[in-house]
Amino acid sequence: MFVNGEWRSDEGAALLDVHDPSTNARFAAVPAGNAQDVADASAAAASAFAAWKDTDSATRAEFLRGFARGLKARQDALVALQMRNNGKPRVEAEIDVGDAIATFDYYASLADTLDARQNARVDHAGGEHFGLVRHEPVGPVGLIVPWNFPLVTSAWKIAPALAAGCTAVMKTSEMTPLIELVYADIAEEIGLPAGVLNIVTGGAEVGIALTSAPELRKISFTGSNMIGAKVMAAVAPRCLPVALELGGKSPIIVTADADIEQAVECIIGGIYFNCGQICSATSRLIVDRSIEPALIEAVVERTRGIKVGSPFDEGAEMGPITTRAQYHKVLDYLAKAKVDGLDCVAGGGGLDLGSGNFIQPTIYRNVPHDHAIWREEIFGPVLATTTFGTVEEAIAIANDTGYGLVGSVVSDDWDRGKAIADRIEAGQIWINTPQIVYPDSAWGGFKASGIGRELGPWGLSGYQGVKHILSPA
Repeated sequence: MFVNGEWRSDEGAALLDVHDPSTNARFAAVPAGNAQDVADASAAAASAFAAWKDTDSATRAEFLRGFARGLKARQDALVALQMRNNGKPRVEAEIDVGDAIATFDYYASLADTLDARQNARVDHAGGEHFGLVRHEPVGPVGLIVPWNFPLVTSAWKIAPALAAGCTAVMKTSEMTPLIELVYADIAEEIGLPAGVLNIVTGGAEVGIALTSAPELRKISFTGSNMIGAKVMAAVAPRCLPVALELGGKSPIIVTADADIEQAVECIIGGIYFNCGQICSATSRLIVDRSIEPALIEAVVERTRGIKVGSPFDEGAEMGPITTRAQYHKVLDYLAKAKVDGLDCVAGGGGLDLGSGNFIQPTIYRNVPHDHAIWREEIFGPVLATTTFGTVEEAIAIANDTGYGLVGSVVSDDWDRGKAIADRIEAGQIWINTPQIVYPDSAWGGFKASGIGRELGPWGLSGYQGVKHILSPA
């Protein structure tokens, strides 16, 4: 753990075992932090806040660029660790590290101009009064990150928080705690002031302590809706701001005029990237019934050709489920689908590749809209399909969900695709492209998919409060 600028490992602390999901072999262990570790880290963040807040924004920007340089210098090692602990194929691990680097660079560019934008003047009541608008950091913040995109989701939180002038305490996932410790290594290397960034490894005890730490003035959480609700409940008595990036059961709509090859690429990437362990997985395929047979045939053919295996296997396109618990959860869904007689046209079970957490890329065709496979977030490589006759019907099906994180549209007519995108109730929509997320875009959803936005200027504003100073002219 990294607290107040120093590494610490509690003597006698329980250990969190770290596993390779391709083999389920234990290859490392880290200390399971406790409430005292969180208390110390929160006190350090609070102590460091005043000086960090007053540090000019250009200097904060240089520290962020230092993080970007540090990640880039360690890129090969970080890619290998992401492959080993998360089971990501190399190309996906490389995307993750590149995304983290780009995020720090982007927020450095925003931090460069923060001081110059302070005290923007607003004239009131015909000039009788004027106001000055300031954007100030909310204070020390708590950051809780998930296991499916370690390094990435933490960059999405650390970079804007530090750019805004906040200090932070971050809890890593107990499943994938290793890679984010690199931020502490880099913090030491670049001389980040002690207490500005603190990292505590651990499980539920750490999360509970973080959400109740009196020094922290905001909690940002990425993870499941079940835990997100507990975070909200824990923070509610103090009425603190909370940001939640939660789940999804997202649609991909394919119109009758769509290019089949392009549609297949968008569908495959949307459901099988990271073995389907993405909150933005477009796991509900809604296709015009006039092209459904041809499209399903092409998607099934591509799905059956996906090479599943250890990310270190030559040519592996999809790795294992990251955690054993999630592996069994996905298998339970597949077992239920079999009992209920769903039409499985590809996959449908686990893969016997040693003792790893491997699942076949799976497709269920014409799934009833009240079935769990259609309605619930599975967090695995499982695609459910249905058909539509009119665009109105497609939009109604797409929006018939408690979630609203993302959506995707494939159509040869861009204006038609845009009109559909306008009516999908979600925070991010892709038209005729696989899921690409840029640091200067917005990330977050409607309905049960969360509160607030990450990335872009919206991610920065989430760590700022607006101060309005009023005076006679």
